Amino acid sequence: MKRSTDRILTTHTGSLPRTAKVVELLLAEDKNPGARKAELDAAVREAVAQVVAKQVECGLDVINDGEQGRTDYTVHVLQRLTGYDGPSAPPMGTGDDEFPELAAQLKQFASPFQRRPACNGPVGWKDFAAAQADIDLAKAAMAGVKAEEWFMTSPSPGQIARYLKNNFYKTDEEYIYALADVMRREYLAIVEAGFILQLDCPDLAMLRHMVYLDLPLASYRKIIAVNVAALNHAVRDIPPERMRMHVCWGSTMAPRHTDVPLKDIVDIVLTGRPQAVSFPAANGRHEHEWKIWRDVKLPAGKIIIPGVIDSTVNTVEHPEVVSDRLLNFASVVGRENVIAGVDCGFGTFAGRVQVDSKIVWMKLASLAEGAALASKELWKRAA
Repeated sequence: MKRSTDRILTTHTGSLPRTAKVVELLLAEDKNPGARKAELDAAVREAVAQVVAKQVECGLDVINDGEQGRTDYTVHVLQRLTGYDGPSAPPMGTGDDEFPELAAQLKQFASPFQRRPACNGPVGWKDFAAAQADIDLAKAAMAGVKAEEWFMTSPSPGQIARYLKNNFYKTDEEYIYALADVMRREYLAIVEAGFILQLDCPDLAMLRHMVYLDLPLASYRKIIAVNVAALNHAVRDIPPERMRMHVCWGSTMAPRHTDVPLKDIVDIVLTGRPQAVSFPAANGRHEHEWKIWRDVKLPAGKIIIPGVIDSTVNTVEHPEVVSDRLLNFASVVGRENVIAGVDCGFGTFAGRVQVDSKIVWMKLASLAEGAALASKELWKRAA
């Protein structure tokens, strides 16, 4: 990955708003596979071209396909992998049980794609061609487009295991390593196509408040250490500089009062092989955590991609707010080790709209403007 050697580079987390047509056709494909596949492919191709152009227009440096052809960042693997014919888990909650009014409010943001069958057989590829088609489409979108770098997202083994529970393997660790061996093929294909591989690893933070809140912290740390070890196993043949990983506490509006603090997991996260780590740092629960980097030494060669834009609110951050946040991080880890990012995805689940699409692009333009302000200040200081 390129470092911020001349200015603070900008990127985002992965998913971007989908067109109404794409959402309609994704739903149709989910209900009746293949019936309108040609229409879906054409709509996705058009949507990818649109989001690529919008990212460039907003001034982003490191861009992607916006995950336009996926229902979300994890469950799309159901159409591609074997082993998932078990009973479906109930829909994931829309808010904390202790806040029924919030839960009721958030129902309007629920994804229409709720199927999460358990693993009840050996995991393997049944349709790698679909994964390759995604890669090929994104690569085609790169032609003639000016960007510093391109990235492409893929779920980590631990994240897939978090969403799609294990009813087949003897242990969860065996299941996660089986996923690592299978997903390795997609990871390699993404990098071989010329992309920076972004591994989505929200499991490293979200498992705490969603599954293991009652466990002692030490026990929880052992669980996520296994997840990182499995991830490293899967990407063992990929150079660290061709990868980044995203860790987060969820993309929904929530009180976040049970989120595990970054300081309690950051040492384990940093053992991951990817060169760069993306994490939320703009929302009101985690913005203060830039201070932990005063005590946490960033390993040599590592880069951080802090979120300096909140992806769950319709407020357009002022560029000076973005700049101030970046200046904080640069002051503790060095400007060359910081890339400006977004807390999470803006289109995490197809059909769920938390932030108005027009506002998304305004927020990303403000991200770029704020990074330019921070760059001006940082390079002036160094002159």
